[in-house]
Amino acid sequence: MGAYPKARRAHLADGLDWVYRLFPRLRERERQAVRTMSGGEQQMVAIGRALMARPAVLLVDEPSLGLAPLLVADLFSVLREINRAGVTVLLVEQNVRHALEISHRAYVLETGRIVLDGPAHDLIRHDHVRSAYLGL
Repeated sequence: MGAYPKARRAHLADGLDWVYRLFPRLRERERQAVRTMSGGEQQMVAIGRALMARPAVLLVDEPSLGLAPLLVADLFSVLREINRAGVTVLLVEQNVRHALEISHRAYVLETGRIVLDGPAHDLIRHDHVRSAYLGL
């Protein structure tokens, strides 16, 4: 569906190849109905569908919610790869450690207000972040 707009159809094969390289599991399940897939596989489909439109920015909201820890690590690795391919990734995530490990810049919100912001590698070492979000 992400490649449906006429301007995007010419890149359909390239986009699908890229999505299948990012998520090899989807190639195995290409004929399976999404509603019958696991939560992790459904998350892969959602991200893959968005990437088919060749976006400049990918907005991702809580992608790790409800996923097994092994899948979370894989998902964050893929998000990093998507960013390296030139797509800006705006990530909203409660898994602070994973989010800060793959981010360039971060904003910490508490009750709807930005309380900290800066380079992610600085925030992961910030005392408030370490005590309030990382349990250190």
